[in-house]
Amino acid sequence: MRRCHLSSWRDQILAEFTPKVARLTLVADPDGLLLEEGMLEGLRERGFELILYEDHTNFRYAYESRFRSRWDRGEHTDLVVAVQTEANDLSGLPYDLLQASRRLSFNLGDIFPNLSYPIVAALDRGDLDVLYEAQRSYLSASGNAPADAPAPLGDNATKEFVLRHVFEIAPELIKQSAELLRVLLRRHYRNQRIPIGLDQRLIKLLRQNHAFDDWPLETLMTDREAFFAFLQERWPIFLDRAAAKGASDIYEERTLYGLAIEGPVALPFDHGDIRVYIDNLFVEGLLHPVPHHQVDKLSKTWAGIGIQAAPVEDSSRRLSKLVASLQASLPASDAKYTEWLHFARGWAELKVLSAGEWGRGEFTKAVDERFVAWIQKRYVGMINLPATSPVMLHHIPRFLAYSLQNIQSSPTPVKLALLMVDGLALDQWIVVRDVLATRDSNFRFRENAVFAWIPSLTSVSRQAAFAGKAPIFFPDSIWTTDKEPALWAQFWENQGLTASEIVFIKGLGDGSLESVSEALSHPKVRVAGLVVDKVDKIMHGMELGTTGMHNQVCQWAKQPYLSALLELLLDRGFRVYLTSDHGNIEAEGCGRPAEGAVADLRGERVRIYPDVTLRSRVKERFPAALEWDSVGLPDDYLALLAPAQQAFVQEQRRIVSHGGISIEELIVPLVQIERRGE
Repeated sequence: MRRCHLSSWRDQILAEFTPKVARLTLVADPDGLLLEEGMLEGLRERGFELILYEDHTNFRYAYESRFRSRWDRGEHTDLVVAVQTEANDLSGLPYDLLQASRRLSFNLGDIFPNLSYPIVAALDRGDLDVLYEAQRSYLSASGNAPADAPAPLGDNATKEFVLRHVFEIAPELIKQSAELLRVLLRRHYRNQRIPIGLDQRLIKLLRQNHAFDDWPLETLMTDREAFFAFLQERWPIFLDRAAAKGASDIYEERTLYGLAIEGPVALPFDHGDIRVYIDNLFVEGLLHPVPHHQVDKLSKTWAGIGIQAAPVEDSSRRLSKLVASLQASLPASDAKYTEWLHFARGWAELKVLSAGEWGRGEFTKAVDERFVAWIQKRYVGMINLPATSPVMLHHIPRFLAYSLQNIQSSPTPVKLALLMVDGLALDQWIVVRDVLATRDSNFRFRENAVFAWIPSLTSVSRQAAFAGKAPIFFPDSIWTTDKEPALWAQFWENQGLTASEIVFIKGLGDGSLESVSEALSHPKVRVAGLVVDKVDKIMHGMELGTTGMHNQVCQWAKQPYLSALLELLLDRGFRVYLTSDHGNIEAEGCGRPAEGAVADLRGERVRIYPDVTLRSRVKERFPAALEWDSVGLPDDYLALLAPAQQAFVQEQRRIVSHGGISIEELIVPLVQIERRGE
C-alpha cells in the first residue's frame, strides 16, 4: 500500500500539488485537512496560496482582487480553493471557477482506511500525526500487502486504538487511584481535547473496575475546572494526613472539610507519578497554596510549594521554579499553536509574580526571538482553522454561532455576551481574575487564550473579533472602529437573527450600568457585544511600566463596575465570554522615524505605509524592525513592526504600548465566566 511508505499523512495529499500545473485547483475537503497547520505550511513551501470557500461574498472579493486581476495581467498563480464539502458537491460552485480549474478531493477515510471514520473525524487535526504512525505500525504488524492487511476496526476498537496511541491511555492498565489520577492530571495539565465519544468509552471501561465506584468520572474527565477544584479541595486533607504521618483518619471526614465535589476524600498526591504534576500546578497558578498549622514542618518537604508561608518566601520559591519550568518548556520552531498558548499562561504568571521585573534578560530575548520566528512561519496557517475551538479572535463569533445552534433545544432561549476588554493582556487578566474571585467566590472561570491580529491594533484586531472575519474583508474601515456595530449586526443577521435580537454597546468601564441594563432587558435580545475600554485608557496614560499597569488594573478591578457588569449579564441569563483585542508590553524607545507624512499610521510599536518603497526607506534606519507581509490584510496596509521590546519613540524613554509581535501583545485571554453550580 503506497501510504505505508509515506513519512506523513500530509505527503499523501501534498504529492498531488505540483507547481505550475494549473493556476487554480478546486479541492473538496470535507474534513478540513488542507487547513491543518503543517499542511498549510507544506502548501506554502510549494508556492501555493489557499482560500477557503465559505462565504460567497468574502470569497469573491478576495478572489477577484488578489488572483483574477493577476491572471488578467498574464501572471501565473498556484491558487488552491478549498471547499468543505464532498467531491460530488463541487458542481454547485460558480461556473467560472469550474471552467478554470482542476479538481481534487481528500478525506480522512482515504488516509485512515482501517479505522472508523466518525471516530477519526472527531479528533483535532493536530492529533493525526501520531495516529498515522500508529496505523502504519498496525498495518506492518499484519503485513503491508492488501491481502494481508487487517480488517478495518469497528467503532469501539477504533476508540480504544486512539485512546492508547494518541492519548497514551490504556484503560486495562488503570487499576488504582494513582493510575487514574495520573491520566487525569496529564490530560488536564496539557489541556487536551478528547472527543466525547472517546470519553464515554473510557468511562464505560473504567466503570468495570469497581475501585472507581466513588469517582465522579463523568465530571472529572470532561470538566477541567471541576477537576482542579477537586484537587484543591483535597489538598488540605493530604497535608493534614502528612502532618499526622497517617496516625489518624479523622481528617478524612468529608463534612470536616466541606467538600463540594463528590469523590474519594484522600488522594495519593505523594505518588511518584503524581508529585511532578502537583508541583507544576502550584508553580503555574492552577492550584493555590493553603495555610497550615504545621507550616514549619511541612514547608521543608516537597509539599511546601502548596503551603502558604511568608509572602516573600512563597514568591521567591515559586518564581525560581516557574522560571526553570518555562526554560524547559520553551516551544520549538515547529511547535503547535497549543504549545505557545500553554507557554503564554506560564509567562503571564511569571510577569505577575515578578511584579513586572522579569522581562529584560537573555531568556526574554530568547523567548521573543523564538516566538517571532514561529509566528512568521505558522501565523498564516491559523487564520482558516475551524472555529469550533477558537484559535484567533475572528473565530469567536463563529464559535458563538455554533454554540447557539447546538443549544437551540434548550427550554429557555440561550443568550450570549462577548465582553471585549480593550487592551487587557494575559498577565493583567490574571490580576483581574484574582480580584473578581476575591469579590465573589461564586464566579467560575473557564480559561483559554487566542491569538490577536497582526498588527495588534484596535482597529484591526477588535474589529476582526466583532466582524468574525479577517481584516482584508473590511478594508474601508480598517482605520477606524466606527463600523464595529454594523459588522457585529451583519454577522448575526447572516446567522438568521433579527436586528432586535442584537445589541452592541461601547465605552464601558465605569459609571452607571443603567443604560446597559435597559438594553439587555429587552426580551428579544439573544447576543450582546460589549466593549470595556478602561484598561486601554489606563495603558495609554501609563508611565510606570508593567508594575504600574498591574497596580492600576488591580485598583480598577476592585471597583464595583466590572463585577456588577458580570452579575448583570449572568442575572439576565447570558453566557458570558470575556476576551481582549490585544495585550500590551513595556518597551524602550529606539528613536522616531523621520518620515514626514509618508506613514498612514504612526503608532509606537508599529508604523503603517501605503507601499513597499516608503516602508523600505524607513526600515533602512531601523534594520532590526520587521517588515510584516500583508497576511489577511489589505494589500496597501503595510506594517513595519518595532524590534522586540522596543518602540518608535524617543530613545531610552520607556512606555507601555501595543501593535507589534510579542507574547504579551498577541496571546490574549478568552474566558467563559459563569456561576458555580449553574
